Amino acid sequence: MSYNLSEEQRMMRDSCRAFADEVIVPFIRKNWQREWDMNADGRLPAEILEAADRIGIRALGVPEEFGGVELDPKTEVQTFAIIAEEIARGDCGLADKLVQNWKIAVLLRHLAPRHLQEQWFKRLVDEPQMLFAHCLTEPRGASDRWLPYNVPEAAMQTRAEKQGNEWVINGRKQFISNGYDAGLYVVYANTNPKAGILQGTSSFVVPRDTPGLTVARCNETMGGRFMNNGELVFEDCRVPADHILAENDAMQKASVYFLPGKIVQAAKNLGVGVAAFERTSEYVQNYVQGGRILIKHQAVAWRLADMAIRIEAVRSLLARTIDAVTNKAADADPLCNMTKVFASEEILKVCQHAMELHGGNGAMLEVGIEKLFRDAAIFLHSDSTADISRFKIVKALFPQTAGKYAGPEQ
Repeated sequence: MSYNLSEEQRMMRDSCRAFADEVIVPFIRKNWQREWDMNADGRLPAEILEAADRIGIRALGVPEEFGGVELDPKTEVQTFAIIAEEIARGDCGLADKLVQNWKIAVLLRHLAPRHLQEQWFKRLVDEPQMLFAHCLTEPRGASDRWLPYNVPEAAMQTRAEKQGNEWVINGRKQFISNGYDAGLYVVYANTNPKAGILQGTSSFVVPRDTPGLTVARCNETMGGRFMNNGELVFEDCRVPADHILAENDAMQKASVYFLPGKIVQAAKNLGVGVAAFERTSEYVQNYVQGGRILIKHQAVAWRLADMAIRIEAVRSLLARTIDAVTNKAADADPLCNMTKVFASEEILKVCQHAMELHGGNGAMLEVGIEKLFRDAAIFLHSDSTADISRFKIVKALFPQTAGKYAGPEQ
């Protein structure tokens, strides 16, 4: 995505690239054991987020009047993707930490009342460790809810009931990005059990210190480990009535960032693939096997070329999808899901090639190539699974005949 960029975008890209090369990568390589620290609180040192803050990428999308980094609406999606790629090239877990802030910033910007914007945008800007989280997934319902099927059986199990001037939330959320660390949560809950999910789901702003909200645990994932995934429990958790963002139509209103979110997800995939390609290219041009450097071996050259082809194919589809979303094209929805699936599967293959071209070194923790493979594997399940995404693609292409996948067949 290095073409058709404004001067501002080029400067942001170059700044993020330098941040990845000079801060993130040296930290990861020097402290590779830290990824496996089971004390999630100390896994990523505070100075990393502080460094991200200094180059202005922690509060992207926050209006300038609140001290954030406001982006040109015409190129905002593209800018998010450019920066996500560069940060994920350093570490995809850190990229995901930051991406959640960007996504919630967009949501608050569109839906939150003025006083909540003033409160939370100010805190995000003023507190370098402040993180946001989006709480949708539940133990018995995740990306399958987005097929969509609009039946009561698919409703959120987390419920919210209006009692006087408060909403009372009860339920559980799991697999939440930033869930263990966040200071603010956007929580989705069922507020009309008799309606389908599209007419009965509301969203709420819930501060971390709200009584009745418990951060139950940090989920220990195989990849992306510098973003602390969490599980949350809500037991008679009370929030003021004005903390509701969308009443009964939250699923539709959240679309302001769902499609851009798919693009950013694919861009993170791309960043991991680029890191794998760059490090493997360096390795095969310097490591000697059989009396010659590896790249001289035909089988090695073939794999390296295959990696480059897959990366460029992902980049091209991503650029096409960015254009569709930016211009609100009719095919933007299926393109986003196609890009999500394609990027996750192609980049995983790129990282597999990287491991195999490194030989035994590819499996060594201290070398770090296996980390890229683990990080890439996570993307198959991030922001909807590859299988569910395929269902959504078919639903968009053949809306009259595609299966409903839940509730009685019509």
